[in-house]
Amino acid sequence: MEVADHKPHAVCVPAPFQSHIKAMLKFSKLLHHKGFLITFVSTEFNHRRFLKSRGPNSLDSFPDFRFVTIPDGLPPSDPDATQDLPSLCNSIMKNFLAPFSDLLTKLNTATNPPVTCIVSDGFMPFTVTAAQELGIPIAMLFTISASSLMSFMHFPLLKDKGFTPLKDESYLTNGYLDTVIDWIPGMGDIRLRDLPSFLRTTDSNDVFFKYVSEPAEIAPKASAIVIHTFDALEQQVLDAFSLMFPRVYAIGPLQLLLNHSHNDHDPLKSIEYNLLKEETECLHWLNSKPPNSVVYVNFGSLIVMTPQQLAEFGWGLANSKHPFLWIIRPDLVVGESAILPPEIEVETKERGLIAGWCPQEEVLNHPSIGGFLTHCGWNSTVESLTAGVPMLCWPFSSDQQTNCKYICDDWGIGMEIDNGVKREEVEKIVKELMEGEKGEKMKKRVMEWKKLAEEATAPHGSSSINLNNLVNQVLLSKGYMHV
Repeated sequence: MEVADHKPHAVCVPAPFQSHIKAMLKFSKLLHHKGFLITFVSTEFNHRRFLKSRGPNSLDSFPDFRFVTIPDGLPPSDPDATQDLPSLCNSIMKNFLAPFSDLLTKLNTATNPPVTCIVSDGFMPFTVTAAQELGIPIAMLFTISASSLMSFMHFPLLKDKGFTPLKDESYLTNGYLDTVIDWIPGMGDIRLRDLPSFLRTTDSNDVFFKYVSEPAEIAPKASAIVIHTFDALEQQVLDAFSLMFPRVYAIGPLQLLLNHSHNDHDPLKSIEYNLLKEETECLHWLNSKPPNSVVYVNFGSLIVMTPQQLAEFGWGLANSKHPFLWIIRPDLVVGESAILPPEIEVETKERGLIAGWCPQEEVLNHPSIGGFLTHCGWNSTVESLTAGVPMLCWPFSSDQQTNCKYICDDWGIGMEIDNGVKREEVEKIVKELMEGEKGEKMKKRVMEWKKLAEEATAPHGSSSINLNNLVNQVLLSKGYMHV
């Protein structure tokens, strides 16, 4: 099958992390439904992991949705585990531009239509340089909340004002993190501890701090900024963004938008970009449970915890007496096998199920799920909200602290678990969620947010309008026919 040479051609570049890849893939599918030829760019390392989890031929036969790779500049590492994150972030900043520019040259010399625009993860800053060299529009997609993005945008100023780096480790526990910041646009009064955790460094040359500060410098050079959120959810911050940048588009939740464009015969429906193999048997187990009875537990694709924390969560869940589905990745526990103490398995064998990975959105939308114990990654947060499932929050790092603050304080759909993790607290908070008055209120509130998300993604909703405007005002600005 030949690809029509008049199609607009978008090169889509996710950051090389599971959650970012998943969101970019959804966004790329939306553009494909708008008539774009898609070239999806992965690192060679992640592409190999994907083919291992999905099958060696899983990406064949999509002539107008193609998968290509670039090297990540890192030495070989365990093919079944997450790469060293500081090294990867450093390599993105230093080593990705040259192979990406080479790829664009190759794509433009092929017989298929030339590249007409780039959609890049906002944390892949080298793509802006490449777009400028070609003179084509580039949209930076941020797969995080608007609030987290606004925080990252102000990291350089927080450093200039002396709030970071911390003087020493004692500042993590001496009350300093309760300092209130009242000058970040659209965010009101917010404590330092509620801003993304990369602020909590004592190293003025911290690689993570440098990496997440890049958007402040790069974003003004992009043709547009796209944020995976919706207007009603983060109106104040989005209003503040609109005063800072000429083109900001809140487009989400992505899955709800996709639900409107998918049909049963869509060949792209089968493409799911998971680096870990999903175990679907848990869905059969959930079928045997009453509605709203099961606690779903998943701390995402990157977090690691200590054996003691694993055991405290395990005993807390066991003692709550509620059924639970717990996703325990092989590399969840730092330096050790992620195995629960056998006494917990004996105690919970009738009502607990443990799996290595799962199709999370199907799980969250299953009627038996009553609550979600989560690390508050943004994908997980959005997926829980759109499924109408309240959350128990254990933020670990990065933007998770900011997401947790909004989930619990601003949106009223979650409760936070103390970072120390004690089984008594886990038991108490699970019971409150599943049986208590506060849990009832949260359930009611999250259903209200779910309705607003559905309204935003309806054909004439704010996110649908924003997607069309992005396509017409930015991505097709070279004169292609409007959608």
